[in-house]
Amino acid sequence: MQGKIYDCSDPQERAAGMAAAVKSAKSGRLVVTPTDTLYGIGCDAFDNEAVANLLAAKGRGPDMPVPVLVGSWDTVRGLVATYPEKTQRLVEAFWPGGLSIVVPEAPSLPWNLGDTRGTVMLRMPLHPIAIELLREVGPMAVSSANISGQTPPTTAIAAKQQLGKAVNVYLDGGEAAIGKPSSIVDLSGPRPYILREGAISAERLGEVLGMDAAELRTRPGEGR
Repeated sequence: MQGKIYDCSDPQERAAGMAAAVKSAKSGRLVVTPTDTLYGIGCDAFDNEAVANLLAAKGRGPDMPVPVLVGSWDTVRGLVATYPEKTQRLVEAFWPGGLSIVVPEAPSLPWNLGDTRGTVMLRMPLHPIAIELLREVGPMAVSSANISGQTPPTTAIAAKQQLGKAVNVYLDGGEAAIGKPSSIVDLSGPRPYILREGAISAERLGEVLGMDAAELRTRPGEGR
């Protein structure tokens, strides 16, 4: 049944929902999964038609590229052009968790996530359902499960109220623990800076990177 919600607090329904979600994602359809921050709408990151359908479901254009979620630290190395120490420090300190990083993507990856300008935004969520799904499917293009401009959902029901039958499977893992977006750090330029301060503060990020929080909040080339 298209658009079905599976209650993952019930072990049998969770198993059925996971099987349905994996099958859907691998066949080019859209699924909604809980994460630690918010609910996300996702698909196989390497299925370009599915990514286009994801953007259409959200009412969003390619000018806002879709982030990619991964199920392990090791997966990252195959998706990035380089893996410098700053990237490794952030991954080891905050993954799985509420930090997204923007890094130069590996050349010639067969995906089309939108107008990425040679970068990709990566995150590993701290949620067992999301991790299980990612390890079964592989890297997934995942964005917040809302229509663009509307409130990002913290429950599966709220996601379905917005996205309806555009999504094949909804995995209900209860209310999202954090309830706000991940923080985003851009590592693609001359020095790290924060694109969005969300689940993780600039102060915590600065401690790991050995940088002042005010500097992290300032785009390279801008004055204080």
